[in-house]
Amino acid sequence: MSSNRGVVYLGSGKVEVQTIDFPKLVDPRGNKCNHGVILKIVSTNICGSDQHMVRGPTTAPIGMVLGHEITGEVIECGSDVQFIQQGDLVSVPFNVACGRCRNCEERHTDVCLNVNPDRPGGAYGYVDMGGWIGGQAEYVMVPYADFNLLKFPNKAQAMEKIPDLTCLTDILPTGYHGCVTAGVTSGSTVYIAGAGPVGLAAAASAQLLGAAVVIVGAGNPSRLAHARSIGCETVDISKDALIVEQIEQILGVPEVDCAVDCVGFEAHGHGKDYDPKKGIPAIVLNTMMEVTRAGGAVGIPGLYVTEDPGAEDEAAKLGNLTMRFGLGWAKSLSFYTGQTPVKKYNRGLMMAILNDKIQIAKAVNVQVIPLDEAPQGYQAFDKGAAKKFVIDPHGSLK
Repeated sequence: MSSNRGVVYLGSGKVEVQTIDFPKLVDPRGNKCNHGVILKIVSTNICGSDQHMVRGPTTAPIGMVLGHEITGEVIECGSDVQFIQQGDLVSVPFNVACGRCRNCEERHTDVCLNVNPDRPGGAYGYVDMGGWIGGQAEYVMVPYADFNLLKFPNKAQAMEKIPDLTCLTDILPTGYHGCVTAGVTSGSTVYIAGAGPVGLAAAASAQLLGAAVVIVGAGNPSRLAHARSIGCETVDISKDALIVEQIEQILGVPEVDCAVDCVGFEAHGHGKDYDPKKGIPAIVLNTMMEVTRAGGAVGIPGLYVTEDPGAEDEAAKLGNLTMRFGLGWAKSLSFYTGQTPVKKYNRGLMMAILNDKIQIAKAVNVQVIPLDEAPQGYQAFDKGAAKKFVIDPHGSLK
């Protein structure tokens, strides 16, 4: 059990499956992790955040092992692990969190103060997030296991539902967090920008929360078609028509109660200005302010970066966006930003999945692929495939 393979970042637009080190109970700074475990990975997903990083120039180091959406079986426990046992099947929040700092104690595991020497917050296999080795691999080490891991109560039942449960690591809590922070509730009308996996997860979450109408906006025809197949209304941002006009055609009024940005900084234009090759990083945020009713709220799980070296203008390269903030202020809108504190939601969402209250694998169109096909999965995702690629490193899901 000394071999391991993983998806390695080789520069802008390129990933490759390579032989990597077998994990040890050691953190990125060389400290012993007696509080950690080693997992045999059952499923690990390609995320839009991975694609953001791989697609454009970032400060990501060549040779970094990718992947932060991890579900696996415990095969080794550190000496300080008390409540997780060998053989447990577990979901790993993408947030690396110590469970001991002020932020973790206040359920802000997305900005743990102890797992990243450069800034609050850590994640597996991601640039500037603490150097933790990623989980698009056969095996991975997870620190602070008693705090971080969500154990599935029935292993056999969980294996039958892995295509759904694999979404607990990030995508489903992220979509749900976007809806909760936007105030989605019974009878709400909701506009969700983006029909990628996170947008579709947000749509399914809005339905779970009781929304009356869920409208998904995007320019990709196959993704819009899939959104309609799960009961959503759609807005085609590539049409020469204002988004507020398309919303009015659906609702009878040109506004919604809540809006969720599931696109982030890699946004494009609308209508006549729509160009999937051109970046306009603030356009979704400006649209959110336009379409949300006065006194409403905007959830922003979409990724925004502190630096974007590949941006087309100098301000955006430093993370500065040109926003109509005065409009948001005048309408008394609430904004909620930041990464998702997965542990705040994953247990409840696990129960919803296990009891058939949400079919998230169907909503995001999960497609299981072997580890060796991960580079092709990245390419297909980059071209806009209406799928959520789930990597099966050991053939466990056949």
